[in-house]
Amino acid sequence: MRTLFLNPPSFEGFDGGASSRWPATREIESYWYPVWLCYPAGMMSDSKVVDAPPHKISIEQTVEMAAQFELLVLFTSTPGFHVDVKMAEMMKDRNPKLKVCFVGPPVTVEPEQCLRSKAVDFVVRREFDRQIVDFAGGKPVEELPGVSFRKNGGFHHNPDGGFIEDLDSLPWVSKVYQRDLDFRRYNVPFLRYPFISFYTSRGCPAMCTFCLWPQTHSGHRWRLRSSDDVVNEVRYAIESFPGLKEIFFDDDTFNYKRERTVEICRKLKTMRQQMGHPEVTFSCTSRVTTDLETLKEMKEAGFRLMIVGYESGDAQVLKNIKKGATVDMARRFTKNAHSLGLTIHGDFIVGLPGESRESIRRTVDFAKELNTETIQVSIAHPYPGTEFYDYVKQNGLITIDSMTDDQGHQLPNVVYPGLDRAELVDWVERFYGEYYFRPKAAWRVVRKAIFNGEERRRLYKEAREYLALRNKRKQFVKEQRSAAGAGAGAQAGAGD
Repeated sequence: MRTLFLNPPSFEGFDGGASSRWPATREIESYWYPVWLCYPAGMMSDSKVVDAPPHKISIEQTVEMAAQFELLVLFTSTPGFHVDVKMAEMMKDRNPKLKVCFVGPPVTVEPEQCLRSKAVDFVVRREFDRQIVDFAGGKPVEELPGVSFRKNGGFHHNPDGGFIEDLDSLPWVSKVYQRDLDFRRYNVPFLRYPFISFYTSRGCPAMCTFCLWPQTHSGHRWRLRSSDDVVNEVRYAIESFPGLKEIFFDDDTFNYKRERTVEICRKLKTMRQQMGHPEVTFSCTSRVTTDLETLKEMKEAGFRLMIVGYESGDAQVLKNIKKGATVDMARRFTKNAHSLGLTIHGDFIVGLPGESRESIRRTVDFAKELNTETIQVSIAHPYPGTEFYDYVKQNGLITIDSMTDDQGHQLPNVVYPGLDRAELVDWVERFYGEYYFRPKAAWRVVRKAIFNGEERRRLYKEAREYLALRNKRKQFVKEQRSAAGAGAGAQAGAGD
C-alpha cells in the first residue's frame, strides 16, 4: 500500500507531535525530527514522510495529499488530537478508500476514544514499526499485536506484542530524512544549525513520574543499538548532508550507562580522526548522575552540548517525581561539565507535585547558581497515562481547562493550594526574566550577536518571538486575576 506517514499541522509552528516529549508550541520556533515515523517509512519503498509544521504545509495542502495514498499513518498528540481527528475526517472525505491509522501516546492510553471517529480505522498502541509494515503488506488487523480497532459494534484490542529488541535491524532514519525531508527546515535555538537527530536506544529505565514517553510509548526497558551501527550512521550523515554542523542523539538518556557511553565515544573519536576531524559536533540528553570520567570521554569524542533535566531545585519535589537524583548531584555534574568546556541546556519545570511559592523560588535561585548556558522553563502537564496524571486526578488538582491555548502554547491545567493558574504562568515569566537579565547571562547573548552575523540574525528573530509570547502570557495572567477578583466580589455580594 502506498503509505503517507504524517506529522500533522495541528497548530501553526507546533512542534508537539511525532518526536516531542513535551507536546507544545515552543517559546521560540523550533522543530525536532519525526524520528518515530521515519523508522517504518525506511522499511517501505512506496512510502513518504510528511512533516508538515517545519515545511509549512497547511491543513488544506495535507488534505489534498489523501488522493495520492492508500494508507495514512498519523502521529497524534494530546494537545493536537481534536485538530488531528478533524483533519483525518477531511482526508477520508477526499479519499473514502484511504485507510487511516493513528499512532502516538494518546492512542496507547485511550484507544477507544481515538476510535470514536469513523475516520480512524485502527490504532497501534506503543511502538508501531512492524505492525504498519505488515498491514501495508497485506496482513489483516486481527493478526497485528498491539492494534485496536472497531469490531461487531464494539472495540477489539489485540494483545500487546512486546518491544523491538534488535534495534540494529531497523533502518537508518537519516536515509529517510535525505529522501523526504529538508534538513535545513529544522532549527532548535541551542543546537548548531543545521543539525539532524536520531536515536541510539529506545526506552528509559528512569522512573520520573511526569515523563510521557517511557510510560506511554517507548517503555522503561532500555534497548540499545550496537556502537558500530551508531557510528556508521554518524559517518553516513556527515558524508550525506552538506553543511551539517551538529548531530543530536535524541535518546531519553544517551549516557545512562558509563561503559556503553565510553565505547561509543572512543569509536566516534577514531572515526573523526579517520575523517580528518570534520567540523560536525555532537550533542545529547544527559542525567546529572554522569561522572567526570565519562564527561571527559564525551568531550574528547567531539561532544559540545547536553540537554539536562534538572526539573527542580527543591529536594522534596525531586523525591516526589522519583527523579533519582539530588540537588548536590546536579551541582557536581554541572561543575564537572563546565570545567571541561561542555555546554548545558538546562530544563526546569514549574508546577510539579508538592510545588509551592517557596519551592519555585528555590528552583529559580538554583538555576541561577548553576548558570547553564541556556534554559527552558516548562509548565508541568499531567499527560494521561503518566503517574503524575494519576496523582493529580486522585487529589482533585486537575482543572477542566485546556493545557494549551489556541496556538498550542502551554497553559497550566493543574493547580495547588495557594498556586492558581495565573501564578504558575507568572512564575514562568519571572523565572526567565530573573535568569536571562543577569549581567553574566545577558553578556553571553550579546557577545554572540556582536561577533557573529548569523547568530545576530537568529537571536533577533528569537527575541521577537519570545517577547510576543511574553506579552501574551502577561495578558493571560491579567485576565485570570481580573476574573478571580470579579468572582470573589460576586461571592461577597451574595454573602451580604
